Amino acid sequence: MLDQKLLTLLEVYEKKSFSKASRSLAITQPAVSQHIKALEEEFGVKIFDRSNSKFIVTKEGEMIIQTARKMLGMYNLLLQDLSDRKELVEHLIIGVTHTVESNPIAESLARFCSENDGISIKIITDSIKNLYKQLRSYELDMIIVEGRTQEEGLKFFMLDTDYLCLAVSPDHPFANRELITLRELKSENLILRLPNSGTRNLFVSHLESNNMNINEFNVILELDNVATIKDLIRRNFGVSILPRSACLDEIKKGKIIVLPIENLSMIRDMNIVYRSDFVQTDILRGIVKAYNETLRLYK
Repeated sequence: MLDQKLLTLLEVYEKKSFSKASRSLAITQPAVSQHIKALEEEFGVKIFDRSNSKFIVTKEGEMIIQTARKMLGMYNLLLQDLSDRKELVEHLIIGVTHTVESNPIAESLARFCSENDGISIKIITDSIKNLYKQLRSYELDMIIVEGRTQEEGLKFFMLDTDYLCLAVSPDHPFANRELITLRELKSENLILRLPNSGTRNLFVSHLESNNMNINEFNVILELDNVATIKDLIRRNFGVSILPRSACLDEIKKGKIIVLPIENLSMIRDMNIVYRSDFVQTDILRGIVKAYNETLRLYK
């Protein structure tokens, strides 16, 4: 069993409050304070700086918290593995970004589960930054994200190559064009992902390489939900920059038209990322196989 003091620490960190953590854990606030004090004495460092009545985590505290998260993740993973062994099943937790969630990944994972008895998958959607953090702390078995980072302890398996394009309604004047220019795009109502998204950042970086700024464009709406963006495009409220893979179903049904933008080659890889100690490579191969089979349905 994981040390209760570490569980208290993680709850305090999550709730950003000693009192809220005490209510969540159903223990007294003095007990919460005692757990944190005991940890600080054990490690010989301050975990929280409480001098200015603000919730501030020290650098040493961050190190302890991240290790505690990893320990909890590994403990839960052990419990799940032992349970799976008894029940002859395999549970996987896979993290995806909001963009990846909108492409055939979910359908591919459903296909993989349906073709493999005893496999159960839970999909978690979050930002790339949070997904990597959860992968490192053993809260996720693998993540499927755009791009890759150079990081010790992680491995990458390229699933597909994707690119960003302009997505418009079939009723939009651009629908019959082969491509458009950046100058033409400036006059359009843009519906974009939030500034912290990988899709948005890739578009902005390519604009900057063309000596242009996002502020030169008429961005009327920013949101994180890709499905909502596609719905607004279909209803011709504006146009957007989206990965082609996120629009495959709409393209096939003629509900959205995608076309390139002159001088913007916004290509990126889509990767399965997993820890070096993840040894079930047969699962990786199975997911890739299911993904490729799913893609053929959209051709």
